[in-house]
Amino acid sequence: MTEYGRGYGSEPWHPEDPLYGEQAPHGGQAQQPQWGGPQSAPHPPQQPDPYPQQQYQGGWEGPQGGQLPYDPYDPYGQQHQPADPYGGASHDYYGTPDVYPQQQPDPLHQQAQQAQQAQQAQQAHHAQQMQQTQPQPQYQPPQHDEGPGDDWRAAPEPREPEREHAFFADREEDDDRDDRDPREGGRGGRERRGKKNKKNKRRSGRACLVVALLFVGATGTVGYFGYDFFMSHFGSAPDYEGEGSGAIQIDIPDGSPLSEMGQILQEKGVIKSAGAFTEAAGENKKAQSLQPGTYSLRKKMSGAAAIELMLDPKSRNGLTIREGLRSAEVYKLIDTKLHLKAGTTKGVARSEAKNLGLPSWANDSSKIKDPLEGFLYPSTYSVGDKAKPAAVLKQMVARANQVYQRYDLEGNARKLHLSSPMQLLTVASLTQAEGKYKHDFVKVARVVYNRLKPNNTETYGLLDFDSTVNYAKSQSTLDTGSVDNLRNFNDPYNTYKFKGLPPGPIGNPGEVALKSAIDPAKGNWYYFVSISPDKTLFAETNEQHERNRRIYEKEHEKAR
Repeated sequence: MTEYGRGYGSEPWHPEDPLYGEQAPHGGQAQQPQWGGPQSAPHPPQQPDPYPQQQYQGGWEGPQGGQLPYDPYDPYGQQHQPADPYGGASHDYYGTPDVYPQQQPDPLHQQAQQAQQAQQAQQAHHAQQMQQTQPQPQYQPPQHDEGPGDDWRAAPEPREPEREHAFFADREEDDDRDDRDPREGGRGGRERRGKKNKKNKRRSGRACLVVALLFVGATGTVGYFGYDFFMSHFGSAPDYEGEGSGAIQIDIPDGSPLSEMGQILQEKGVIKSAGAFTEAAGENKKAQSLQPGTYSLRKKMSGAAAIELMLDPKSRNGLTIREGLRSAEVYKLIDTKLHLKAGTTKGVARSEAKNLGLPSWANDSSKIKDPLEGFLYPSTYSVGDKAKPAAVLKQMVARANQVYQRYDLEGNARKLHLSSPMQLLTVASLTQAEGKYKHDFVKVARVVYNRLKPNNTETYGLLDFDSTVNYAKSQSTLDTGSVDNLRNFNDPYNTYKFKGLPPGPIGNPGEVALKSAIDPAKGNWYYFVSISPDKTLFAETNEQHERNRRIYEKEHEKAR
């Protein structure tokens, strides 16, 4: 509070005090003063003054609204209560007007009152200027709840400090302790500083430990990947030394590249790493000629030694079945491999066909010549000298089932409007036999499907394939006889006489032929003739086909 602050009474020290509102003009109603407590009780509604002529203007008033000068040493005006010389109503201690009737002032009293009011106005103006030069305190709303009886001047009670978050539990309760009075010393101060220094050291130690662990982890990670990158680009792959020892047979599946061969050899313990095998293959130009099959190798061989042994024909113990071979030819190869009497494997195939693992949809026609035709899948198989024909056949059938399930022969047969998966397999065998080159297989398969249409006017539902006649006659020749003679050849596999597909496959198709039968090319071709390995002519009509045949004859005459 400045010296221009409030008095101790219930009235403002001056009617124009800005903390209590504006003063009404002389003779008007004064604004109700606002008390400055933290939560002032609301003022009761003002009642009309029964003595409007004697209402005070924010201070002690004389008769007719005159106001006595304010004395800061006598805020209650106890020493300045002059008797009314004009007979006006006097005031009691609380400023309550007497109830006795007042006398009307004379003109001299009015002049004296006006002069006094002018002097008071001048003093009030001077006091206002003095007050403006002093900084006015800004009202700060209290931050705590008070009851209706709390004193606005009383200091708020201190709040209980909130509990710290667990993350800051190691910190000092008050970081401003470093700024405490330097005069504070003694053992207590040293202890507090010592505790704080210890906590700071503990925090610093933990931080250093975390940074060190992160650094070590990052260094290890970078080192590991850096070493791996260096070894893969600049270092040599782990490898054994020497020719190895012992004996082991390794089966390399059909279609395996060099990288996959190396992985198989590593898994079987032949070489130390696939990288050593591929590096040795890169240094040996003959390694590109390695073929799938069964090899007799040794364990813990160097990559270069494994390459050299696999290139030796004596190391190969596998039996390779070429694409398109008929079952009868496969039987001969097995007899030769196992040093058996000719016809031994063929007899086992007929007697053990039901026990070799054929699918349920196989042999759906009683006219099928060989129940294993189409199921001796072309590949290289591991066949030892002491193997049994039934075991070898069973291995081939199992490989066929695996491939046919992968290509979903049953589902694709329905999409192509074929009666069974056996018919789809038959189309693949015809494509393999009639198509001379694999890049033409998709068009050859389309020719098969076009000729199977019953409403075609080119072949009238007949396939007219020489390959089916050769299969029926167990031969392989280009001269199958005249068309008239073929029409009279009575065999269910003769497609010159019987419409539609033959009863079953005429060979063991490979993967390319199988994929072509499932997804043939689009076109209206009914004929084709291969002129050279790079050129096959397809025709939609017989007239176009005759022109293509003349071209074929001319090319063959030049070759003679």
